[in-house]
Amino acid sequence: MQQPLRIIFMGTPDFAVASLQRLLGAGCQVVAVVTAPDRPSGRGLHLSPSPVKKAAEAANLPVLQPEKLRDPAFLSQLASYQADLQIVVAFRMLPEVVWSMPTIGTFNLHGSLLPQYRGAAPINWAIINGETETGVTTFFIEKEIDTGQMIFQDHEPIYPDDTAETVHDRLMERGANLVLKTVRAIEADEYPRTPQPVADDLKPAPKLSRETTEINWNQSAHDVRNFVRGLSPYPVAWTLINGKVFKLYAVSIANESPFAAEPGQAHTDNKKTILVRAADGWLQVDSLQAEGKRRMTAEEFLRGNKL
Repeated sequence: MQQPLRIIFMGTPDFAVASLQRLLGAGCQVVAVVTAPDRPSGRGLHLSPSPVKKAAEAANLPVLQPEKLRDPAFLSQLASYQADLQIVVAFRMLPEVVWSMPTIGTFNLHGSLLPQYRGAAPINWAIINGETETGVTTFFIEKEIDTGQMIFQDHEPIYPDDTAETVHDRLMERGANLVLKTVRAIEADEYPRTPQPVADDLKPAPKLSRETTEINWNQSAHDVRNFVRGLSPYPVAWTLINGKVFKLYAVSIANESPFAAEPGQAHTDNKKTILVRAADGWLQVDSLQAEGKRRMTAEEFLRGNKL
């Protein structure tokens, strides 16, 4: 019987936990886990472990938390595990000295159908751009980010009312299955290494920032709605209303047209409804968060606040 692969798993957020637990549940030999250092969080700024660290410690796995991936002490410790394979799920960009260390190599799980949506925020940008399908891809890491030879892909529909959260959660489970499928294929030495297609119409998925999450009301109502749901619940689309910042978690296309208005102009009955004008019509604000307040519906907000 062939010896099981010695695997080092690298990841940080909840998205990666499902893959780690799927591997452990299937009896794969995960010899160590690499995750981000504990970070301050909460009002008291107490150090908090990452979700992957919590899962690894629950499984009694060794945990490595390097601040710098080129630290000689970390590299020496990593090499001591003599891994055959490294698996990366929602971690950070690896230097070549790390991803080239195992005998088989290092593969990554990416939340898109590569080569489309290379980058840090593939789920968000697919929804923002109005895609009706996305998926997950496993591929071997190479020097250029998200460009390595593909192993497997799996497709997932994007429904009209999906948000970044709902697609994230489905891809998390679909990705966990694909990670295990990839490991089993590598164990059997029966796996493809398919070069990514060359295309001129590639859509990038760059990291999101405060500047790129502001709503552009000069877009169509349909595009603004996609933008809002593609950023909900994190990092959240935002806009200025009467000079104050509002985070918008959900909007819907309104049937009514109260009056002619410029894009970005708001209208409310100060009872139940907040409308904002887009380029070609009005959007109803369904869920929002004002500065210094919790997330609430428009009706809840208007009970104690006026616009």
